[in-house]
Amino acid sequence: MGDAGAPPRVLVVADDLIWSTRLVSQATAAGAVSHAVRDLTGLRAAIAEHPPDLVIVDLSARAFDGVAAVAESVGVRTRVLAVAQHEDLELRRRALAAGARRVYAYAKVHADGIALLKRWLDGTEAAAPIEAAAGPRSR
Repeated sequence: MGDAGAPPRVLVVADDLIWSTRLVSQATAAGAVSHAVRDLTGLRAAIAEHPPDLVIVDLSARAFDGVAAVAESVGVRTRVLAVAQHEDLELRRRALAAGARRVYAYAKVHADGIALLKRWLDGTEAAAPIEAAAGPRSR
């Protein structure tokens, strides 16, 4: 991933300071160059400047439509992950329909975020089959 020899680039789209900071630090610890934007305008500018290898969208954002952020990110041929409340099955389904590769519950990302992102960045998680968001597991 990333340009030849360069570390992969991860863009976090989250308006919540705590989740934004957590996701950026997890992506950095997983070996990526990462930064965050807080809205769709920031997303568009970051993608135009240098399309990331992976985008992580917080679906519970209040400052922007998380599903729209997923759709715009998929439009530039990058892999997109999303994070959301485990019980918001409809939002999770909409994000998958918009092109998110996976929607993880906040609890899963909080507990296993660095390991999870390492697998996405090295390609092992991306090779696993995509699952429905409504399963009983905390993914």
